[in-house]
Amino acid sequence: MEPILVYGHPLGSSMGLVAALEWLGQPYRATRVDLFTDIHTDAYRRLNGRGEAPLLITDKGEPLSETIAIGLWLEARDRERRISFAPGSREADLMHQYMAFLNTGFTQAFAGYWVALESEDADPRDRDAWRRLGRRLVNDRHAKLEAMIGDTPYLLGDKPTLADAVFVGVARWADFHQAIDPAAYPKVTALKARLHEDPAVRFAVALEDGEGPPGSGALKGHVPLYELLAPVSA
Repeated sequence: MEPILVYGHPLGSSMGLVAALEWLGQPYRATRVDLFTDIHTDAYRRLNGRGEAPLLITDKGEPLSETIAIGLWLEARDRERRISFAPGSREADLMHQYMAFLNTGFTQAFAGYWVALESEDADPRDRDAWRRLGRRLVNDRHAKLEAMIGDTPYLLGDKPTLADAVFVGVARWADFHQAIDPAAYPKVTALKARLHEDPAVRFAVALEDGEGPPGSGALKGHVPLYELLAPVSA
């Protein structure tokens, strides 16, 4: 069977993994879930106890959660090195370094913004404090990423890799929350713009929005969430 990527909307970090699958070009299927409702059901939690997306159902039918773990699963199957590098190479080490940085501190820096957004009944002063904390942390992480980026078109050379996939799924949150001045981080801003012009990323964003655009042909169809949950709900 083809692996199934469970990706979230709106603005799920998993959008980058959809792009990575398109770059990889190997057959896969997908399941779209609502991040405010679907992933919090008891049935979904039996599939993924943390109630989160992304989630990968592997070609053996086994669930695998966490962005880094899914990325490494894809890397192991990237025999043509379309989205990764030779195991043990310096480039592979640097890719893992970027992925870890982006999936930890860079992603978590936005937590204050999300808490403020989702806590409509909270004291407005608390919500303002969470946003101020978010702005400080997000700008700190953008400054660190700006210093890490070299002079190549993508994070590690002339083509996007898994590191760029992790980046593009999250970087757009800064625009949504109006957390940064894009001009203050020219390398980050240029990379984000370049990736959003990429056909695989445009495909992933459209898919997230519920559209059915033509892609690379690797996506072999959607699996409704109820079908995915049927075995664990029985």
